[in-house]
Amino acid sequence: MRIAGVSLFSAFARLPSLIRVSAPVPTPVSGHIKSFCAPVSSRLLHSQSAAMSLPERKPFTPDFFFRQLFDTESSTYSYLLADVGTREAVIIDPVLEQAKRDAQLVKDLGFKLKYAINTHMHADHITGSGWLRQLTGCQSVIAAASGAKADRHIEEGDRIEFGRHAIDTLATPGHTNGCMSYVINEQGCIFTGDTLLIRGCGRTDFQEGSSKSLYENVHAKIFSLPDNYRIYPAHDYKGQLESSVWEEKRYNPRLTKTIDEFIKIMENLNLPYPKKIDASLPANRECGVYDIPKE
Repeated sequence: MRIAGVSLFSAFARLPSLIRVSAPVPTPVSGHIKSFCAPVSSRLLHSQSAAMSLPERKPFTPDFFFRQLFDTESSTYSYLLADVGTREAVIIDPVLEQAKRDAQLVKDLGFKLKYAINTHMHADHITGSGWLRQLTGCQSVIAAASGAKADRHIEEGDRIEFGRHAIDTLATPGHTNGCMSYVINEQGCIFTGDTLLIRGCGRTDFQEGSSKSLYENVHAKIFSLPDNYRIYPAHDYKGQLESSVWEEKRYNPRLTKTIDEFIKIMENLNLPYPKKIDASLPANRECGVYDIPKE
């Protein structure tokens, strides 16, 4: 909750130190605080201020379906989104080994998969978009700048529609040239792929990587969104499901640094060569179609 015009500290500073006020617990009124209770310890006050600075989450609309899916081998999140009214659905960053699972889920829920969308050309797993196209009749989607084949190539500013809902596209290269982030403004969320992770970011030491470009795109495009927007990345390796613009602007250990400090950090990560890159990149350039299992 935000407090307009005055902080709790300044509000309490104006209360005479010897006056004790018996007042009700603070009551939220249209984003403001109606009444204060005093006295409180400075530590408690600090804790309350920190808690109240958390932006209010925007709830999903009733006709918006959201399901977060996971692949344990690559620690990849896929996202099934749908319009409950029209039953049109899309999936973001599907994984080849989970394509049958995802197709069955779409069928079970009575959805019609319209698009299988990739945030970029992945190096750590083979996309499931090619197999899902065979299983469901959907179209594959990826950025034109990725260099990968797809039924539909997109650029920044293009819209991806499913039912009455729409995804707005942001070009956020840096991890790769073709990285896109997908924003659904009505729902207050963004799917950041590998560009922005929870308390981290994608590596920039291969596949057209650019630390400078990644930093600039995150700050100019993702961090310029409202603080309460949920962030859904393509991966997490510590079990966290989501973050927010507010959190990453304050607590991301890399992207809260200056651009020069960030570039130095990225240059000294000393990460191992991706295990599946030699198989994943050739397959993903072809939309994964030549590695579809025969079964």
